[in-house]
Amino acid sequence: MVSDWMQRARKVGLLVLDVDGVLTDGGLYYGPEGEALKRFDVKDGHGIVLCRDVGLPTAILTARSSKAVEVRARELRIPWVLQGERDKKAGLDKLLSLCGLEAHELAYIGDDLNDLPVLTRVGFSAAPADARPEVRERVHYVCQNRGGHGAVRELCELLLRAKGLWDAALALHPPMP
Repeated sequence: MVSDWMQRARKVGLLVLDVDGVLTDGGLYYGPEGEALKRFDVKDGHGIVLCRDVGLPTAILTARSSKAVEVRARELRIPWVLQGERDKKAGLDKLLSLCGLEAHELAYIGDDLNDLPVLTRVGFSAAPADARPEVRERVHYVCQNRGGHGAVRELCELLLRAKGLWDAALALHPPMP
């Protein structure tokens, strides 16, 4: 018997990512000029590439605005990047109009209380292992990995396997011998 979250994962047409605490570990580093620096995990990035290359696009929906996020999204060719969306529910509505999908066709991974309006609306919701307890209690899937340390990669692989796209991803990106 297939679990409820697996059935939900199969229907995902777009993976939406929060940034701080999901794509990063949530820490902010400040440079000498006061610029905020963020640490991104290259394995998470490769998961996004795997999804993209087999036709599962990603988007970013984040409350903060950062040049680092803009640069990372451009590197990963993420088509929709919504920054500065403090009201995440309104941000989700914007994203839905841009991508032409319905909320039940989206997966979203978030880690904190401001993510709950989106997490409770999408078809498949996930949280990193170190997300707030209130978030972990309300999502369909809790990752084994922490934010900024493989949670996004884990979710990407889970979605690709659920959708039957894992072999196609491996064919495009074969493991090193």
